[in-house]
Amino acid sequence: MGGSPRQRGTGVGAAGALACVLALALTGCGVVTTKEDRQYAEKLADRYYPGVLRVIEAHTLVPHASGSEITFAMTDDPDAVVRMRVDAEAGTCNTHDCRGVMDEAVRRGRREAAALRVLVDTFRRCGHEVLAVDPQTGAPWIAASPTNATVSALLQEIGTCARRWKEGTDVKGASVNLVSPSVAEKRPAGKKSRPTAMRLSATPLLAALSGHAYYSAGYAAKDGRVDPSSGSARIVRPFDERQKFAAAVHSAVGERLRAAHPRVQVSGYEWVWRLEPGTVDRVTGYVLYCEEPDGDKTCLGDRAVLVTTDLDGRPQGALREIGKVREGRGPLRLPPM
Repeated sequence: MGGSPRQRGTGVGAAGALACVLALALTGCGVVTTKEDRQYAEKLADRYYPGVLRVIEAHTLVPHASGSEITFAMTDDPDAVVRMRVDAEAGTCNTHDCRGVMDEAVRRGRREAAALRVLVDTFRRCGHEVLAVDPQTGAPWIAASPTNATVSALLQEIGTCARRWKEGTDVKGASVNLVSPSVAEKRPAGKKSRPTAMRLSATPLLAALSGHAYYSAGYAAKDGRVDPSSGSARIVRPFDERQKFAAAVHSAVGERLRAAHPRVQVSGYEWVWRLEPGTVDRVTGYVLYCEEPDGDKTCLGDRAVLVTTDLDGRPQGALREIGKVREGRGPLRLPPM
């Protein structure tokens, strides 16, 4: 096609432009490219950080009409990633003057790399390799296979490590993901040429680790420090497994409740199921229900039971009645477990 790489101001019809935007979002149709922005970012790096910043990726920003997200590596810090939005046509970065934006992006990249090193080094000293880091929560992934005999000690051990990791920070808690060693061994290696921060948060890596059921260990803070004794764990399952488990639980609970409430409806609400202390094969959570159908409305659940099940969703022991947890279709008020 003719015109500039961005095809801006070429008189493309509204329908055609919309079609390409949609195609770009799904497939990267190629009408909007990152070539100009990448070249502009390279010039900025040569001007303000010569020999320090190296462009390694450029991505079109959808739904933004212009600009690209540029990713830089730092030659003096193999762990650091620098990201910023660059718009060559406007001569701006994140709609501002590029020098200030680049300076802040570099400071942020160095700061995050330093924090990553603290995380990786701390867990290494505790005997655990950090396999990945969740870019949203900052939670590390490590390999571990807890059993009923070891889970309590393991949670305490990991909590002690998390306490050291978070030392000196404004901590409100911490979480650590535990994946099976067999899953960890099959994870994609990633490109060694990429900065550590980029490799440990790569989408294919996170997808491989989260594609199987894993444990998420959570810790509360006490007096501004992670409390290792507060550790609790939950199983995080892939969508299909989670749906199968929820269906089994709701069906079994519904059967039991019908003895007292023949017209009972169980809500589709899904609670966070936590492992029973000292076990990896028993989980506890809430199931909501309505004693009577609510006309044509979906049952949100105004009453609740607390139930412990095995990993297949079969209740173990009696249901624990919680009582009223919602008025009408108002907010849900569940007591702490």
